[in-house]
Amino acid sequence: MTTTRRALLAGSAAVVVGAALDAPAARAHTGSGSGLKPTVVLVHGAFADASGWNGVASRLVRDGYPVIAPPNPLRGVASDSAYLAGILATLSGPLVLVAHSYGGIVVTNAATGNPNVKALVYVAAFVPDQGETLLGLQTKYPGSRLSEEALDFRPYGEGLVDGYIKKEFFHDVFAGDLPKASTELMWAGQRPADVRTLGEPSGAPAWKTIPSWYLVGRDDQVLPPAAQRFMARRAGAHTFEADTSHVAMIAQPASTAALVKRAAR
Repeated sequence: MTTTRRALLAGSAAVVVGAALDAPAARAHTGSGSGLKPTVVLVHGAFADASGWNGVASRLVRDGYPVIAPPNPLRGVASDSAYLAGILATLSGPLVLVAHSYGGIVVTNAATGNPNVKALVYVAAFVPDQGETLLGLQTKYPGSRLSEEALDFRPYGEGLVDGYIKKEFFHDVFAGDLPKASTELMWAGQRPADVRTLGEPSGAPAWKTIPSWYLVGRDDQVLPPAAQRFMARRAGAHTFEADTSHVAMIAQPASTAALVKRAAR
């Protein structure tokens, strides 16, 4: 398997915390005494789009949180991070950034130097240190079932290639705890990553100066749980684990929203 194609093993999406996080204690505030709730920015990863956050977003909105779920271009670490940083610059007041999988690299870079970002929430997401790549973190530990066999590679433009998950692998590898009828629609609408994206080095990490939370999915077939634990531990994140697939933010949105509210307190 080529280095470029192995980079596509990085994936996207999210998982969920345990039911204990649904407790009323998870009610959020900024800690400033103003009572103003932070704006929650939900960032998707590869093979997904912002609609995967709908169940979480609807609960946060109902509870009074301003929410935005911008598109992640999936064209490159530097360009995607700059795009998100530009969006963040238009938002006033405290911010909580929530990311899944590849989206973790994007928020790690986009939040650096932004004083409004009060918390980072990584949901089965990559948490790189400076100079690290998606490929290096993805292959640090064994266990991913998102092999080259599970991927389609489709050229576009001049010498450019996107990667997609094949239909016959999508449910079991990407979203094993969702109904197959749902994953068929997710497969049809999946957004790919440019393969160049996944070998780019990350910049100065925001998690070194901003408090972070991490959700480890024990049943994640895309990003090995061992890799998730390593990154969470290194970042000093408040870490939770659950028996979930890679997309449990869709399967269990109430618990995922509770984790976000805990980070936003």
